[in-house]
Amino acid sequence: MLYLPTIICSVVLAGIFDVKVPLTIEEKKQMLLTHHVAVWDVIASCDIEGSADSSIKNVVANDLNIILKEAKIEKIIVNGKTAEKYYNKYIKDKINRDAICMPSTSPATSVRLKAL
Repeated sequence: MLYLPTIICSVVLAGIFDVKVPLTIEEKKQMLLTHHVAVWDVIASCDIEGSADSSIKNVVANDLNIILKEAKIEKIIVNGKTAEKYYNKYIKDKINRDAICMPSTSPATSVRLKAL
């Protein structure tokens, strides 16, 4: 089955948690809440041409200390090599925590997943 890129992340997480793939925004929120998953971008702002990761410039990273102070975060997982690159460059040393890199679920990445 070919999944549209906009739901690939939900498909991956549903597979990890062994649950039905959520289709609505409300179902996606519920899956994240049920499994204690926080979603936070590595980059707060940047200059980028279209969706070309190679054109990213003037990066301002998010301050993950904001969420780390409020929640018991057990693992940090980044979505793809670009997120890993910027996490390692701007965030890792500030919070002294490694991140696990999962395959990108970006719409720019064409991914074919079988039904989970």
